[in-house]
Amino acid sequence: MSSLSAIILTYNEEIHIARCINSLKGIVDDIFVIDSFSTDSTIEIAKKMGVKVFQNKFVNQAIQFNWALENCDIKADWILRIDADEYIDNKNNIDLRQTLSYLPSEVTGLIISRKIVFMGKPLLHGGWYPKWNLRIFRNGKGKCENRWMDEHIILNEGHAQQLQLDFVDDNLNDLTWWTTKHNNYASREAADYFLSHDNPEQEKSVEPKFFGNDAERKRWLKLRYLNFPLFIRPLFNFIFRYIFKLGFLDGKQGFIWHFLQGFWYRYLVDAKIYELKRKFKNDKGAIVEYIKEKYK
Repeated sequence: MSSLSAIILTYNEEIHIARCINSLKGIVDDIFVIDSFSTDSTIEIAKKMGVKVFQNKFVNQAIQFNWALENCDIKADWILRIDADEYIDNKNNIDLRQTLSYLPSEVTGLIISRKIVFMGKPLLHGGWYPKWNLRIFRNGKGKCENRWMDEHIILNEGHAQQLQLDFVDDNLNDLTWWTTKHNNYASREAADYFLSHDNPEQEKSVEPKFFGNDAERKRWLKLRYLNFPLFIRPLFNFIFRYIFKLGFLDGKQGFIWHFLQGFWYRYLVDAKIYELKRKFKNDKGAIVEYIKEKYK
């Protein structure tokens, strides 16, 4: 039977970490928590639950995850990436390790579906479920692409196939926390806009394909989205997801989610892009140097 390890990145996740670890019991062989020097009881909870805990200074998700691959001496055949505010919902009672042992050698990754729960309600419309993500890969055959936002696992050989296994993204913090988090995300996404969109020379990343998997199609659509005018595209995004993709069927929570995530957040990203362009008089080279210095 194949062995499987999980990697969880944490920072002040005391309200989530036990739920995440418990969902992995009986599914994985061992768990590696990579903590960014939490100031709450995250580390104590994780250690009491018997997982392996490491600490490393946080720069971004991609760098932190790849640091874990390089420094944690993971011996398992396969690796699962999961966030602390997520958990596995094994509704089909899949014996994951046994499933992995039956896969042919050319299959080096598994794509599983993400379900978002917002204010206690699963978001099943608006194009949000199922959202297929490559979260399981053979040890040594994958890494996280080097991006500040919207980073995905990429395979260096072989291909991935889908598995009917859900992981649930259910953050228990309040809206104040959520908006603060997305304000930080907007700064990172504005940085990523200049580092990857205007300066595309970078390491191997997800290939944009309209007829590819979810990640490839999302990357293709995002590149087209970036070609639309600032401040207009967030409105189109909201209308498309809330009306045409039936997001309104998710009730009040769905409206709040689509307005905040689909419009407000996207508008904030555009405002931060505009701010940088205005500050540096649209000198992209100067903007990139400023971003590299700020986030080094």
